[in-house]
Amino acid sequence: MNQEVSELMKDFVESEPEAIAEKVDEMVTGNEAEDIALFLESLPLEQRQEFWGNISPEDRLDILLVMRGDPREALIDSMDLDQLDAIFKDLNSEKLVELADSMPPRLVERAFNALDQQQQKYFEGAQQYDTKAAGHWVDHNVLLLPPNAKVRDALRLLRRNTPDYSDLIYLVSRSGHLTGAVEVKEVMRALDHSYVADLVDKEIEPILGTDDAIKAAQKVQVSRLAALPVVNESNLFLGRMNIYSACEIVNEDYEAKLMARAGLDEDVDLFAPILKSTKSRMIWLGINLLTAFLASWFIGLFEATLQEVVALAVLMPVVASMGGIAGSQTLTLIIRGLALGQVTKANFWALLKKELGVGALNGIVWAIVIGITAYFWFDSYMIGGVICCAILINISAAALSGVFVPVVLDKMKLDPALSGSVILTTVTDIVGFVAFLGLGTIFLL
Repeated sequence: MNQEVSELMKDFVESEPEAIAEKVDEMVTGNEAEDIALFLESLPLEQRQEFWGNISPEDRLDILLVMRGDPREALIDSMDLDQLDAIFKDLNSEKLVELADSMPPRLVERAFNALDQQQQKYFEGAQQYDTKAAGHWVDHNVLLLPPNAKVRDALRLLRRNTPDYSDLIYLVSRSGHLTGAVEVKEVMRALDHSYVADLVDKEIEPILGTDDAIKAAQKVQVSRLAALPVVNESNLFLGRMNIYSACEIVNEDYEAKLMARAGLDEDVDLFAPILKSTKSRMIWLGINLLTAFLASWFIGLFEATLQEVVALAVLMPVVASMGGIAGSQTLTLIIRGLALGQVTKANFWALLKKELGVGALNGIVWAIVIGITAYFWFDSYMIGGVICCAILINISAAALSGVFVPVVLDKMKLDPALSGSVILTTVTDIVGFVAFLGLGTIFLL
């Protein structure tokens, strides 16, 4: 990035009104599209529109493609048809696939009509797959040869056209079936009269169009290749998934899971209208309120105990906090394992046993520390013993929940990152309060 967002913002805000257009042109020319997109998303809506209005039409498409969904949709809505047509003339099928979710159907159709016949065919092919499938995100800018091609033909192809991320040449029959893939470096070493098919790398396995896009992207990342071929169930060649697209898919998935923990969408606009932002967060707050009332109800069952032993009320947050933190550590680990395909039936019980061991050991260590602290604080070995046992029980329960909750949610086809933390917090709060106040009732009254 040539300039930090803060520097870009300062340059723009401090510009004289008559110099705005010149300043915008200078900023767009001197920075990558990703940097300008991030800068635009950091501007309040009024200033964003002013900046966008001064960007030349030929620069707008690249910026839109790398913006988040919500701010991109707002900018598209602000443009008239002539401005949109100026953008659509530079579209290909892959770019339209990227933009389609941010446009109403009438604009998608208008952009589709601006494509040539071949690009329209590619776009229709991508739309046959769900957005979560690898086939939706294929790149068609590839190196293709027939199965009977010779090395001299491959060298001629490379001299004529070498797209980005091209370390493979794909051999495709007249019927459109993929017969193999050859690394360019192997072609460069071979004799001119030899057949390219003899150089096919049998270890290069294609991705199925129906494969999960995230898992397919991770496969590309670990392949040590710049792209992998994508085929349908009949082995018809659809295109490829390149490393740039793969990294974008994985990064967006990570950000989506991160935002989901707070009940938010990764496409949300930093300066979205107040009403829209309020609605998106209100549901999450409501869910948390219900779980808080549930925990409060359990506390209410021990009202008499709290009235008699005030020290328990003082120490309650310690029990809940320790369980919550221990559980979130395990939850995060398991969610990552599920995302990477590391958690299976074969290793589930071994993983559960390991996490219970970690929870028990941590529980013993911190139960002793907190128990001793409570003893000196309230000068009561009974209070120290009660909280000691409660901490051990809650941290062990947190470890158990941290494994079971995300696995069960995943089996139910629910995103563990979205609701796992809410369920886990509820479990650790209730178990912690019941254990602490229940033991307090038994031993202190």
